[in-house]
Amino acid sequence: MLKHIIRRLLLAIPTLLAVFTVIFIIVRVAPGDPATAVLGDNASQQAVESLRERMGLNEPLWKQYVTFLGDLARGDLGDSLKTSQPVWNQIRSALPHTLELTAAAIIIGLVVGIPIGIITAVRRNQWPDYLGRVVSLLGLSFPAFYLGILLMYFFAVRLNWLPAVGAPAFSDPAANLKHLILPAITLGLIEIAYISRMTRSAMIAVLTDDYIRTARAKGLQERAVLLKHALRAGLLPVVSLVGIFVISLIGSSVLVEEVFARPGLGKLMVGATKQKDYTSLQSIMVVYAFIIVIVNLLTDIVYTWVDPRVKYT
Repeated sequence: MLKHIIRRLLLAIPTLLAVFTVIFIIVRVAPGDPATAVLGDNASQQAVESLRERMGLNEPLWKQYVTFLGDLARGDLGDSLKTSQPVWNQIRSALPHTLELTAAAIIIGLVVGIPIGIITAVRRNQWPDYLGRVVSLLGLSFPAFYLGILLMYFFAVRLNWLPAVGAPAFSDPAANLKHLILPAITLGLIEIAYISRMTRSAMIAVLTDDYIRTARAKGLQERAVLLKHALRAGLLPVVSLVGIFVISLIGSSVLVEEVFARPGLGKLMVGATKQKDYTSLQSIMVVYAFIIVIVNLLTDIVYTWVDPRVKYT
């Protein structure tokens, strides 16, 4: 197992290098001049050129790329063009809110989606199955930002049960949880739809296998057949796609954090884009890419551990 993990870690290095290269190119070809964005359109040409020299933008592209990789290797994400403060300080304060929202949505999706998938598979072509399929289709049909606005309107504006926007400090767990509920449900409902449909399909395929019929023929209780035998095999596709769900949640969190005004990476990236803060934007994209690669790595390791048919190769 240890060799397998080390091998996957080594394979992740060229993946990260390729992703960082794409980010570097995207930021460099983006319209607009970073120096002009900092100084404003009314700045003199001499001031703009002086700032470009200090930022290293006058250097050849290959030299900028080497400097970029060298800074990343040292953990230096650079300074914001707008505040002149280290970008990592902003990311460090915003990242926990994004990870908290993503984890809460995944937990909601798994805790609710898996039982719904099992019930709809066992009661196939009966009213629980039809109801579950309709609900899952509705969850897939609503965009995250629109669903968030609807939840905010009903539960925060009309009923006044939950706060609408913001996210307090983690030192106040109760207030933080209240502000987390609506954004987490917004993303969690979408994940419930995906996970329930996938669990249903996997369980239907497993319940027709020979070993399930054998377990029933031996007189095992239906609960034992479902939970101890069918569920473990049926969850393998779900486990393999949880990483994809996490990645999609991180992408969806950009809109949800903007709707609920949460101080996460999504809101930080939108602000950097509006302000043309290219250094902050590049650093946030690097952090996003790093998280995605790590999630894929962990998913691969967990799937290999869960499925005994997969060898450590």
